[in-house]
Amino acid sequence: METIDLNYLCTVISSLSGVPIRVFENNKQTFYYSIVNLPKDPITPYKTKIFDIVDNVGYFITPNFNYYGIVNCPPHKIVIGPARQTENNEQNLKELAFRCDVPSDDIDDFVSGMKSIVKMPLNSIMQILCTINYVLNKEKLSLEDIMIYDDEQQNIKEILESDRANQNFNSDLAEIQSQQATHNTLALEQTLVNIVRKGDTAALREWIANAPAVRGGTLASEQMRQMKNMFIVTATLVSRAAIRGGMDIEDALSLSDAYIQKCELVYSVDRITNLQYHMVLDYTERVEKLRLGKSPSKLVTDISNYVQHHLSEPVDIETLAKAMYLSRTRLSVKFKEETGMTLTDFILKEKTEEAKRLLRYTDKTLPAISAYLGFSSQSHFSRAFRKYAEFSPSEYRKKYNS
Repeated sequence: METIDLNYLCTVISSLSGVPIRVFENNKQTFYYSIVNLPKDPITPYKTKIFDIVDNVGYFITPNFNYYGIVNCPPHKIVIGPARQTENNEQNLKELAFRCDVPSDDIDDFVSGMKSIVKMPLNSIMQILCTINYVLNKEKLSLEDIMIYDDEQQNIKEILESDRANQNFNSDLAEIQSQQATHNTLALEQTLVNIVRKGDTAALREWIANAPAVRGGTLASEQMRQMKNMFIVTATLVSRAAIRGGMDIEDALSLSDAYIQKCELVYSVDRITNLQYHMVLDYTERVEKLRLGKSPSKLVTDISNYVQHHLSEPVDIETLAKAMYLSRTRLSVKFKEETGMTLTDFILKEKTEEAKRLLRYTDKTLPAISAYLGFSSQSHFSRAFRKYAEFSPSEYRKKYNS
């Protein structure tokens, strides 16, 4: 280790990959390098979970599907990231800036910098980590060593071998059953697609609780590949259903890409099943937020999408009207006719829902949350929150964090 210049090694790797990198010694940062200018290091909200990874090589995926690669060589830890294969959603980047305590004047620079980080699949990051690990720990690893878990693979192998053995002894019966089995996926697909398109989360939970067994087609000869291929089919179906339900096309397709990438990293039937349920619920909840009333018009869903993409800034109705190619008066009248609420009420209600999430799942101060959501003052934020949540912000945080 004494002969290896870690800072030089990391500088070269970051320059070649275009991804930020840092060195920690005894969990204290000693070096950081990035060809992209970022006012704050985006690793900040995830440091604790990243420090919990103690294997020589590992990775961490954030809730918004950015990933960090880690190499441990005590007392040093090298962390490269964030990286991702698809474009980052601007609203997600603004929330990340908020969680990193980026000053308001620097948020645009932070968002621009994050978008400038070179797009790279996780497999490429892991190959970089294997190289660093070999230099530091003299250990030769491949992607298979890092990303495929032997214990899970052994369990899968035993199940498959058992199935094959049973099929050999009962081949006639298996053939008859195969001929008798019919695909029942069409009706199930139509039900699921309609639920997602309508954004009906209550119906989804009820349907999941009572859903019949699926007899789908054979998409692969190996069980794990079959599961993953079914996951990809489901992602395709629900993303298109969400688009028909009013979700922004780019948002829906980027989310589908991110879920499929995450599925490819999972090597357990239970984890794939859980991820698939979470994906379907995620799409349904996002559509539910956008749809106001039983049969919202395209105008209403376009307004909902606009507000969701601008939660972290003051939403000016005049600007919104221009984006919808209508006068402010006409926009306000049509929205009230369709939804029964004013645009101002809708905007403040959506900001209140976002504030609830931030109060519950972050430790950010009330002034910070107020500023992030674009309120003119903390008192304005508190009044609006109490109106739509029936609690003050501090009362709400105490109630749900106790």
